[in-house]
Amino acid sequence: MLIVDNLHAGYGNSEVLMGASLQVKQGSVVALIGANGAGKTTTMRAISGMIRPTRGAVMLDGQPVQGHGAARIARLGLAHSPEGRKVFGPLSVEDNLLLGAFNHLPRFFGFRAKAEIELERVYELFPRLRERKGQAAGTLSGGEQQMLAIGRALMAKPKVILLDEPSMGLAPVIVQEVFNTIRRLKEAGITLLLVEQFAKSALEVADYAYVMEHGNIAVEGTPAELNQNQRVLAAYLG
Repeated sequence: MLIVDNLHAGYGNSEVLMGASLQVKQGSVVALIGANGAGKTTTMRAISGMIRPTRGAVMLDGQPVQGHGAARIARLGLAHSPEGRKVFGPLSVEDNLLLGAFNHLPRFFGFRAKAEIELERVYELFPRLRERKGQAAGTLSGGEQQMLAIGRALMAKPKVILLDEPSMGLAPVIVQEVFNTIRRLKEAGITLLLVEQFAKSALEVADYAYVMEHGNIAVEGTPAELNQNQRVLAAYLG
């Protein structure tokens, strides 16, 4: 579904990714873990078109998308839920969700009627968002804002969701709630690439995982394999 091959990218003259490669199969949850500054968020940004790769390939459902702008990649079926959630605070919960559907629904006639189908799907997954659909997004708790960010991505009916640091800045009890949400997405067959600072929690929900170090993939394997890898245990799971 998503193939990243020999990806190089960075900012200005600073190269952050130096040949990273990974795959995300349809219906799977793949975790990308590593230390701060290893290049995980840059990987997500390069995949989704927020920054332009300098070398390498990104294939989405068999179609090359590297070098395309973020809007075009989104229309092709990739949704990126960035670190920090980035909800539109003054807008209502429901308006934030509707913005997620903008790329694939009619611009004028029929937008609302067709969007209702997607809204209902998100509200079934996140009943709390239904309860707060008229509330300003900026007044939600951190965990609720994360639910909203994921829900907004789902509204796009994506083939793949990139979920970047969903637990960032959240209290431990809310972090557990967020990972319960990721489990529900997995049960629903949603294809996910997950970047997460809590490596142990990420491995608990993932089907496969990659460990990034210095802009490249250092170790990969199933969660069971990584849980037995002494290098990974010492650095990330101790």
